[in-house]
Amino acid sequence: MVQENGPMQAKEALEKYFLDNRARMLEIASFLDRIDRYSGSSEAKEDFRYKSLVDALKIIVETENDRTKYVQLRLSDLSDKPVENIIDPKAYGAWKESISEGD
Repeated sequence: MVQENGPMQAKEALEKYFLDNRARMLEIASFLDRIDRYSGSSEAKEDFRYKSLVDALKIIVETENDRTKYVQLRLSDLSDKPVENIIDPKAYGAWKESISEGD
């Protein structure tokens, strides 16, 4: 039960948000399963967006603090170079150049 006054306790946060986050995890697992099942799976797994998503999942599991910060950084364009082509700007949700060779 959430306290009327005062900060939420961890157990209260677990009680309140567990089901929402369980659903999100199942959605991500389902997405990855679909990638595995469809033809062209190997090609899709080489895409920077797939790699970024998998890296973000690893950050969530392997990092103890500031997970949101590190996931956001992993999925963000950190370059300070101006965009060359602004006629057709696209948002990909991940930064292609953050994937180094051999990833």
